[in-house]
Amino acid sequence: MKLSYRKAVNDDANLLIYIYNSSFYDDYIRYGECPAYGKTKEEMELSIKNFTKYIIMSDDTPVGVISFDKKEDGQYYLGCLCIIPTYQGKGIGTQAFQYMCSICPDWKQITLVTPADKEQNIKFYTEKCGFSVANKVMDGNVEVVSLCMNR
Repeated sequence: MKLSYRKAVNDDANLLIYIYNSSFYDDYIRYGECPAYGKTKEEMELSIKNFTKYIIMSDDTPVGVISFDKKEDGQYYLGCLCIIPTYQGKGIGTQAFQYMCSICPDWKQITLVTPADKEQNIKFYTEKCGFSVANKVMDGNVEVVSLCMNR
């Protein structure tokens, strides 16, 4: 599958809301909350301003988003890697993460959090991307696991 990546701009806010809502609906239903689900256009525009976001394209179809923040001295936080459910399981997430690493050549550490009971997410990040589990904490009503990758 040939993928391309387009940096998100404010005009993409509604498209990003669609991708996030499609990707995180099940989490919202499961946990009763999900910080990536149900954003307003204004909240998404602020997120575009504060986080680097790339829309993942398969041919001319938007299929996901990868969003990250550079902290300091090669420290990155992967805030979101989401693929619309009908496109999951096709290697898109793995390719998108590799793309992030290629455009952030100074990375020394990448961290992220995901719900602790989302075994598929943890397996993806540890087995496909090379992360290690760091710790578990409560975030509101949801236990989350922190993952970390160093080089």
